[in-house]
Amino acid sequence: MTADLARRRTAVFVLFFAPGLTISSWVTRTPDVRDLLGASTAQMGLILFGLSVGSMIGILFSGALVARWGARLVILAGTSAIAAGAVVVGVGAATGSGPAVAVGLGLFGLGMGGGEVALNVEGAEVERLLGRSTLPAMHGFFSLGTVLGAVAGMCLTAVGFPVVVHLAVVAAVVLAALASVIRSVPVEVGRQSAAESREPGAARTAVWKDPALLLIGCVILALAMAEGTANDWLPLVMVDGHGFDAALGSAVYAVFAAAMTLGRFVGGRFVDRFGRAAALCGSALVGAAGLALVIFVDNQAVAAAAAVLWGLGASLGFPVALSAAGDSGADSAARVSLAATVGYVAFLVGPPSLGYLGEHFGLRHALILVLVLVVAAVFATPAARSPREERDAEPVRG
Repeated sequence: MTADLARRRTAVFVLFFAPGLTISSWVTRTPDVRDLLGASTAQMGLILFGLSVGSMIGILFSGALVARWGARLVILAGTSAIAAGAVVVGVGAATGSGPAVAVGLGLFGLGMGGGEVALNVEGAEVERLLGRSTLPAMHGFFSLGTVLGAVAGMCLTAVGFPVVVHLAVVAAVVLAALASVIRSVPVEVGRQSAAESREPGAARTAVWKDPALLLIGCVILALAMAEGTANDWLPLVMVDGHGFDAALGSAVYAVFAAAMTLGRFVGGRFVDRFGRAAALCGSALVGAAGLALVIFVDNQAVAAAAAVLWGLGASLGFPVALSAAGDSGADSAARVSLAATVGYVAFLVGPPSLGYLGEHFGLRHALILVLVLVVAAVFATPAARSPREERDAEPVRG
């Protein structure tokens, strides 16, 4: 591995770590934010809708922005928006303004959605140059960020540390990390030439008609919703659905995040050995088992243990399926953009729908929707086979 490639890989690790740290810092403080705002479960669902809207706006425009300006500029803008959003969320909570928190989450989602495609385009390119499955480990650094953020958030929740100061410090850390590594990302990655930009968009439009790619997107939708549901609701599920106090609810989320991290750091070996389709199928089955235990078993110890299965099951969905999407045909950036767009539908419809269902049936029973999607994803995982797996699966003709 050359020194430049090593720096690029390190930069991607850091750039995945930063939003993970930020989102878990927000998630672990959701019970405190809810109390500061005096919001009901349904109202929290509407506030979380800001995150979904921002994510969808970012994801819908990021592919074109990467093609026009390159991945580095989109990553820079997206990570900056994440930091700004964290500050606005903290100020909104401190002033008791639900709309301000929703706006802050919108900025956060805009940065996450906008930077996600660009960061995965760069990550997929680094993976290609390295010649081995690396995207799971890259996403593992996102999960590592969530673990550290969750542990810090749990401790700060327990001592009653002000939410606004907590999120402001996190924003400063994110901006410092961004400034230290962004120059290691080449300017030209993902950027189209002037000649390519003038060509008709037939090739880009054609990816929307690829059945295999759409099935990959469905796998992402289900497993991203499983991950996103935990990010949005897991502490509150543990507090309202299983009787944990706020600090222990945050601790269960930290357990979930740790399981996600472990799954992503070791998952690349399983992908290389058993293939993408088998790894995704196993992930979906394990995630479904964890969700079912949280929903149907009324026991705190079982619920906390089930968070491990939930985290392991959700860990490989996004990175492995995005890698499969980028490898499924020509115009990798457009394919990653499409798959991520389909996946972010989960973030758009998830928080408000689960908030609405939770208000009427309880948060635990609302999770049945997520469980059904994850089980259905098992049947779509064969679409994620790599070209090599497809060749190996073809019958030998005599």
